[in-house]
Amino acid sequence: MGLSGSFLYANDTAGAYPTSYYHATADYLPEFPSLHESIRCDVCVIGGGYMGLSAALHLRKRGYSVALLEAHRLGWGASGRNGGQLGSGQRREVDDLEAMVGRERAQALWQVGEASKALVKELIAEHGIACDLKPGIFYADHKRRYTAHSRALVEKMQRDYSYNELEFLAEADTRALVGSNAYYSGTLDHGAAHLHPLNFALGLARAATAAGTRIFEGTQVTEIGSGSPATVRTHAGAEVTADQVVYACNGYLESLNGHVADRVMPMNNFMIATEPLSDTDARALIARDVAVADSKFVINYFRLSADNRLLFGGGENYSFQFPKDIKGFVRKPLLEIYPQLRDVRLDYGWGGTLGITMNRLPFFTQLAPNQWSAGGFSGHGVGMATLAGQLVAEAIDGHMSRFDIMQAIPTHVFPGGRHLRWPLMVLGMLYYALRDRL
Repeated sequence: MGLSGSFLYANDTAGAYPTSYYHATADYLPEFPSLHESIRCDVCVIGGGYMGLSAALHLRKRGYSVALLEAHRLGWGASGRNGGQLGSGQRREVDDLEAMVGRERAQALWQVGEASKALVKELIAEHGIACDLKPGIFYADHKRRYTAHSRALVEKMQRDYSYNELEFLAEADTRALVGSNAYYSGTLDHGAAHLHPLNFALGLARAATAAGTRIFEGTQVTEIGSGSPATVRTHAGAEVTADQVVYACNGYLESLNGHVADRVMPMNNFMIATEPLSDTDARALIARDVAVADSKFVINYFRLSADNRLLFGGGENYSFQFPKDIKGFVRKPLLEIYPQLRDVRLDYGWGGTLGITMNRLPFFTQLAPNQWSAGGFSGHGVGMATLAGQLVAEAIDGHMSRFDIMQAIPTHVFPGGRHLRWPLMVLGMLYYALRDRL
């Protein structure tokens, strides 16, 4: 994905995958052509990440003709750069959901989130997607006082949500699992998983192509008409006339639709990959082959790759630029968790832009009778963006129930508008970074 905002191109080479561990180990498809002549279809999907590819695949399964337009390459955006963690439920814990919308609606949101996780696993199995899928995410408490909450959460999920995949780990077991003194307790989610995110996206692309989707890369959308059918205009002058339009742009939407952009803000996140480690050294970092995410507001997340590298994500910014030295930027939080890696070589460092919302829950909306959008997955997009594509396909086909559950989430405009929200968010992040350290 990649539609608007010159700062996006300052961070990356337009049309080329960023240099990353995922890029170096991807199972690529041949490049798809750009759109050079005007075409007609039932549905035009804008964006070639998880949501767009999933929408195209599920629309084709329902018999619709689909054209997918991607400004760069498939999986070029956050779908090909993220931490690869497939979490349970929603991005927010059930306590937060209950306070926000009540117990009954929170349980419905939890079930939708669980459906997103199940869908990813089903698609991988159905289409034989080789993406190193492995079970388990450990949610680590970086403050001792969080231990009581983690223990209570396991009990609550069993009692109120019939979810029995969470295991509480006390301090000794936590430090046996994660070779660091930074954490005191946590919950191990055996139902969650982790994977190679770019290969998952490319696997979805193969499935969508095999199902008959027409895919065009290097095709930037500049304007979408409001009529029915809608006219989707591209940078080269070619147009797509479509009965329905799906915005699958997430953090790369900015100027394409103001209503969505006011509620979904781009945020930059950064990762590194170490040199390959011996089996002994790798297991000293993470004893079981699970992913880890910690309780900091500016979250650290990490896991082992198929070739025993530590893939570590840490640090974020709301700037128009990535840091000049991404490896150095991420090395600082890495060494706070694993000081024993001070002399380990970092082979890759990369950044990506995702979409966040004020409440860190996705923003689903029907913009017009024939225009649909979902985004702001806030770091929970491996599952939720994939499901969003399926839910939009259902809605276009006249089955609105699950889309409506997500559309009913209260989503607020960022304060300050699209200009002042940047400095306001930076101030907010400084506060939360300080709170993480106290």
